[in-house]
Amino acid sequence: MESRRPWWLLAAFLAVLPSLAHAEWQAVEKVKTYAIAGKTGIELYRSIGERGPVISGNRRTIAHTNFTLTWSRKYVPQDGACTLVSAVPKLTITYTLPRPSEQLPAANRRLWGTFIGGVEAHERLHGEMIKKLVKDIEVATVGMSVPGDPKCVKIRAELKERLTDLFTAHQQRNRDFDRVEMGEGGNIHQLILGLVNGR
Repeated sequence: MESRRPWWLLAAFLAVLPSLAHAEWQAVEKVKTYAIAGKTGIELYRSIGERGPVISGNRRTIAHTNFTLTWSRKYVPQDGACTLVSAVPKLTITYTLPRPSEQLPAANRRLWGTFIGGVEAHERLHGEMIKKLVKDIEVATVGMSVPGDPKCVKIRAELKERLTDLFTAHQQRNRDFDRVEMGEGGNIHQLILGLVNGR
């Protein structure tokens, strides 16, 4: 015998479906180091210039934050439309930081501690921006529905469009942040001066 649920129960379930689809997730964060040589601030900074991670345009940088992001998405076709009912991210953030290969003298160890602490804090803010990007993607995409798409093809093209806009905004936020931090008088600029000048 067919079981019939009250219509209001079904409506209530559908109303909370998008919020249920925002699954709890945690980013995996890793720290990777590269070896630098030297015992004084200037020697360490020169070694960073020689060995730092290479980024766009073959430029070397002090540190770098990278991430890998994949999604488990569930599309549901219904009444000729297609709806993205859930999207669960798998996010890994990797921070690449310099590390002296030798024991430093006590005074320089203190200088290095201040420098690398500030640099790591800067990179972890990039990590927070990445987490924000993933949350923005969840908000902008889970629950989206495309009519006349029973095979869930059109929705993927629209999803790609939304993702492109979100990634573009994310990249601009990162560039703006670095411009301030690394510019004249910025936080990273001050950290470099403190390391090199021994203060």
